[in-house]
Amino acid sequence: MGKIFRALCASALLLGLPGLAWSDAPTPLQPVPSLNIERYLGRWYEIAKFPNWFQRKCTADTTAEYTLNPDGSVRVVNQCRTSAGEMLQAAGQAKQIGGDASPRLRVRFAPEWLSFLPFLWGDYWVVDLDEAYALAAVSEPGRDYLWILSRTPTVDSVQYEALLSRLAHMGLDIGRLEKSPQPLAHRSPS
Repeated sequence: MGKIFRALCASALLLGLPGLAWSDAPTPLQPVPSLNIERYLGRWYEIAKFPNWFQRKCTADTTAEYTLNPDGSVRVVNQCRTSAGEMLQAAGQAKQIGGDASPRLRVRFAPEWLSFLPFLWGDYWVVDLDEAYALAAVSEPGRDYLWILSRTPTVDSVQYEALLSRLAHMGLDIGRLEKSPQPLAHRSPS
C-alpha cells in the first residue's frame, strides 16, 4: 500500500508541475480602454518592430497612413524603402471589432474579393497610446507581433524607455524589438 501511495503522490506532484508553469504565463494581453479612430487617422512613422516575414525587405522609412473609408472602415497604406532604394507599398483595410471606440481592429492586405475568408484578417490591437495620439504600440493577442508608431520620425528617449517598460510589463519581449531607421524624414528639402 505504501508503494502505491508514494506512486500516486509522485504522479500528483508531476502532474501538478505543468500547472505551476502555466501560472507563470502572462495574463491575456489587454488593449487600451478605447480608441477614437478619427484621432488615430493620419501618418504614423514606424519607430521599432518585432521582425516579421512580411516586412523582411523593409530597411528604412517605414510608415503607415490611415484614412477613413465611406463605409466606416479604415484604408491602410504601409510603405517602406528596401536596401536597393525602392519604395514598397501595401494597401489594406482595417475594421474595428466591438464598436466605435474599440481598440481592437482586424486588418487584411489581401484583395477585396477575398475579404470573406476569415484567415486573411489579422488582429491589430492598440495596446498603448498616449493622450495626444502621438505615440502608440500595436500588437495582437499572441504577442507575436509588435510595432511602435509615432507621429514624428523620432521619439524622446525618456518617452520611449517608459513605453518599453509598459510593454515589458504586458509580457511583450522587448528584447526582440529592432529599430526602424527614418533617414528620409530627416532630410531637408533641396
